[in-house]
Amino acid sequence: MLPDDAPTAPRQSWAEQRLALALEASGMAGAWDWDAETDLIHGDVRACTLHGIDPSLGERGAPGPDLLVHVVPEDRPALDRALAAALAGRAPLNIAYRVWPPGGDPVWVLLRGRVLRNASGTAQRLAGVALDVSEQKDIEAALRESETRFRTIADTMPQAVWSTRPDGHHDYYNRRWYEMTGTREGDTEGESWENIVHPEDRRETWERWRQSLATGNPYEVEYRLRMADGAWRWFLGRALPVHDSRGRITRWFGTCTDIHDLRRTAEEREVLSHELSHRIKNIFSVIASLVSLTARGHPEATEFAGELRGRINALARAHEFARPHSEASRPATGRTTLFHFLADLLSPYDPSPGGEKRIAISGDDQVFDDAAATPLALLFHELATNAAKYGALSIPGGRVTIRVEQDGEDLLMHWRERGGPEVAGPPEHEGFGTRLAMISVQGQLGGKVTRIWPPEGMELEARLPPGALQRRRRTRQEA
Repeated sequence: MLPDDAPTAPRQSWAEQRLALALEASGMAGAWDWDAETDLIHGDVRACTLHGIDPSLGERGAPGPDLLVHVVPEDRPALDRALAAALAGRAPLNIAYRVWPPGGDPVWVLLRGRVLRNASGTAQRLAGVALDVSEQKDIEAALRESETRFRTIADTMPQAVWSTRPDGHHDYYNRRWYEMTGTREGDTEGESWENIVHPEDRRETWERWRQSLATGNPYEVEYRLRMADGAWRWFLGRALPVHDSRGRITRWFGTCTDIHDLRRTAEEREVLSHELSHRIKNIFSVIASLVSLTARGHPEATEFAGELRGRINALARAHEFARPHSEASRPATGRTTLFHFLADLLSPYDPSPGGEKRIAISGDDQVFDDAAATPLALLFHELATNAAKYGALSIPGGRVTIRVEQDGEDLLMHWRERGGPEVAGPPEHEGFGTRLAMISVQGQLGGKVTRIWPPEGMELEARLPPGALQRRRRTRQEA
């Protein structure tokens, strides 16, 4: 047992014990306390360890210079000023500095404290905690490095790069943006960027941007921007959102790509394409006229000339349907499909406006390109011509049905005649037009044509492989 007069350690209050337990459990924070009467600083084990000193020194109490001996010299003046300002009541104590103990790695310490004063306002104690914030500082350094890399990369890009807050407020542009537009930093932040957009393009630009902000969908628009010299150039604006772990949008990153020269080249090509197409159309007319003029001097060739004109007109219709169009000559929406093409091509063989149609088209409509138009025109023109001469369309009441349907990956086109003269069987001789049509379908579309001649009317099935009606796209994919 201890003698009655033996010194005993002061008992901690329950609040002090809870604080000590909490600091110990954190593994990051240590407690310290400066006493004005003794001018000594006491620190617990964690606080001393963070500063690279013997914990027994902090337990006994020591002057500040002894406890802060391992603070990195470059950080010491700021620490001394912060301590002086806190004691003078000018600012709360909240400062981060580096400690580099002998043989160890640098540690970032955040020192926070509060001054306790007496009734006269004199500082009696300065107590607080020391926190290890090295990991936080490493994260901040990594973020700064990442930000530096991003800005460096963005400033070397030939495109204008920008970013916004989740609400669409623009707060960053790269160097290229300012070089292009001649603006200064801050001039186009927020919504001020719209002043650089051409007045005629602002409405659509805003509508698409607001839609992307509301839905989170990618942003894409073409608009004209005013350059530093006052000229207007076309740009493609694009942006994508960045999401956090909860799926919330944290930022938008976008670019402006100069497409002015590409648009101008495309416009020039369109003009040339229209001019070339117009001349080809005139060539069809000239050829048909030459055939008619020649046939007048050779009555024996009248029938042949008529058939030839029919094929030329069919090709002209195919060209007119598939050629490039301007806004003025473009067909109505939805009229660029196989069904509309066939209806237009076969309209001379079913000239009964307001009456019952003799040619019915049904099934799965298809989109096709100009490369497939010619063989299709030759095939169906020849079928319609023969039906008008010898088949279902040669007498009143005859009917033709055309059905288009998918068979797996293949496309099937059926031609079926009913109500015409009774068919005795296959023709003895196959005409030039029929052979040309079959060769076109098989050679250009890669299809297979099958014909049968039941007594009630001729039937044809054309089986086309996948992509036969989109020949240009298929050719690009194969290339």
